[in-house]
Amino acid sequence: MKRAELLQNMIDTGVIAVVRAETPEKAVKVADAVIAGGVTGIELTYSVPHADTVISELVQKYQDTAVVVGAGTVLDATSARLAIIAGAQFVVAPTFDKEVALMCNLYQVPYVPGTFSITEAQTALKYGSEVVKLFPGAMAGTVAIKEYHGPFPYLNVMPSGGVNVQNMSDWFAAGAVVVGAGGGLTAPAADDDFAGVTRNAKEYMTEFNRIKDAQTV
Repeated sequence: MKRAELLQNMIDTGVIAVVRAETPEKAVKVADAVIAGGVTGIELTYSVPHADTVISELVQKYQDTAVVVGAGTVLDATSARLAIIAGAQFVVAPTFDKEVALMCNLYQVPYVPGTFSITEAQTALKYGSEVVKLFPGAMAGTVAIKEYHGPFPYLNVMPSGGVNVQNMSDWFAAGAVVVGAGGGLTAPAADDDFAGVTRNAKEYMTEFNRIKDAQTV
């Protein structure tokens, strides 16, 4: 699959679920619960033990569906390569790393690095990132996207951290192309309440579809 197609598939999900868990088995359960609620973008973080194995399992499990599985919290090129070999369709990080960018470019997989400043965004663009992750989104606020778009009107931004059902419309109105959802979406998993995760996912997607429908009117 070509990089541009991988990128578009990621953006089309609307909401990327940031999946963290203490064990590989629980990570799969969280991802399954999120997907059951209609969220088809999964960012499986490298804080999960044996993350590459979990990525591989999810990719195989959902290969004939609209689910898009990527790797998150990728801090080095070795982790990026392992994730890509496992089938990750995009790579996300909390910060920018040149070697990770080059590795993703080599394998033609979208790299979404965390940026907080205009300088960081420019660096990410220079190394081929088509989307940057505004992180932490809660600290930056929606106004940060407007400021990004001053010098870089074509920059695609994915806010992550602090995105919830209540403020999602504000992020998209500010210019986000896709949003990352972590604790606000998956919090019930801390108590093994996977049905609660599914309910949250349904709420996120109901709100996203409402926003999308309003934009097309």
